[in-house]
Amino acid sequence: MTPSINGFTNGHTFSNGLHGHSVHKPSPIEGFGTRAIHVGSEANRETGAVIPPISLSTTYKQDGVGNHKGFEYSRSGNPNRDALERALASVESGGAHALAFASGSATTATMIQSLGPGAHVISVNDVYGGTFRYMARVAADTQGVETTFLNLEDLAEGSEGHLTLLNALRPNTKLIWVESPTNPTLRLIDISRLASIFDTHFASSPTSRPLLLVDNTFASPFYTSPLLLGADIVLHSLTKYVNGHSDVVMGALILPPQHTIVLERLRFLQNAIGAVPSPYDCWLAQRGLKTLHLRMKAHGENALKAARALEQSPFVEEVIYPGYVPLKRGGNDKAVERAKRRYEIAKLNLSPHARRWIENNPSPAYTSPSTNSDFEPTHPPFPYSGMISFRLRAPSLSTTPAQLASLSSELLSSLHLFTLAESLGGVESLCELPALMTHASIPQEERENLGITEGLIRLSVGVEEGDDLVDDLRRGLEITFGKA
Repeated sequence: MTPSINGFTNGHTFSNGLHGHSVHKPSPIEGFGTRAIHVGSEANRETGAVIPPISLSTTYKQDGVGNHKGFEYSRSGNPNRDALERALASVESGGAHALAFASGSATTATMIQSLGPGAHVISVNDVYGGTFRYMARVAADTQGVETTFLNLEDLAEGSEGHLTLLNALRPNTKLIWVESPTNPTLRLIDISRLASIFDTHFASSPTSRPLLLVDNTFASPFYTSPLLLGADIVLHSLTKYVNGHSDVVMGALILPPQHTIVLERLRFLQNAIGAVPSPYDCWLAQRGLKTLHLRMKAHGENALKAARALEQSPFVEEVIYPGYVPLKRGGNDKAVERAKRRYEIAKLNLSPHARRWIENNPSPAYTSPSTNSDFEPTHPPFPYSGMISFRLRAPSLSTTPAQLASLSSELLSSLHLFTLAESLGGVESLCELPALMTHASIPQEERENLGITEGLIRLSVGVEEGDDLVDDLRRGLEITFGKA
């Protein structure tokens, strides 16, 4: 029997053989927060220090030729990077190996370079602008890599999305690149279903099966465990939630135990290319990782509170938050159906530890439903990371995209607690306009097809007091539209 949490049925069996993948056995330390704090942070054997020291040395003494203590040169290996990688492999459930890089972009570049020349990649179409840029303008020119961008939301058996995906496969398709939630429209992909499709399709020739990579940056290892759902590789921009304090730029890949050949290739490139993080940055990221479970709970609770407040604003057309399905307002049936689809996949993608937390700490609104509630009882709201996107309501039918962009910019500049800045996942709240900032590198026509319009605003909800954040949003909307 699969676990049920407030009506959420897992639907997945976390045992060996899931979708043809062996699943990494849990470590002796089961708790997510306990692993985050202790794995890779063992007391120093020489001094007894409970916090790992920072090893800034670039080279290491050998007692004889080839006789060393595990480290030779800091690009190839460093005690702080080693400790961080062990911690990352532990908290990304199902992981056994991790590799840290100097940035999320360096991580992306190394992963795609590992495919070799002339490879074909299938990517979710609503992908981070920097990833799109590397695939379309760098890998295409330097490696001859071709990328097909697809909408992977609807993968039901026999659906248009399912058939389009299968038709897109080529003999040289080596990688499927997924973000879930996507950036910035927060579309969710059923990771387990996607893995199952490939396991079935390549059942007679498993060695031809492309790798399934999930960029888990937006959900973090706390809310989603892609390796348990059948993914082969997980990517993180550690700059975001894992570090969590907006003072480190770094990325990582995490692999399950069975992918030793892929690991060897990636580790070779990690050393050969040399895009590795500094010891100090590794030390900072590991320090941030220790409070990831606490921060993600606060991010999620604040984001849910902000999403519900935005939904009630007359100046907002649509709120996009995976854990929240609002009641239909203004006859916007399509928006509600999209919200329900996101919600259902978010439930499927929830990690075991996030499920347990939600079960033990249900939303206060769900435990005391009322006739004045702003959600359907069949879809009780639950926290799901700290990212929200919402669309401003145009003041009139004649409002132009340029006018809407101006209105969005005015709102973002009027907020006090939400800082107008790129990036996300820090303890502080941030806001941005993707069409003119993080996704400006994507051609305008493609942005519009994806719904990345001048009225779409992205929030990274921090861990401040939730009521203060709600007040800031309400005040900013009232000021902006009062002037409109």
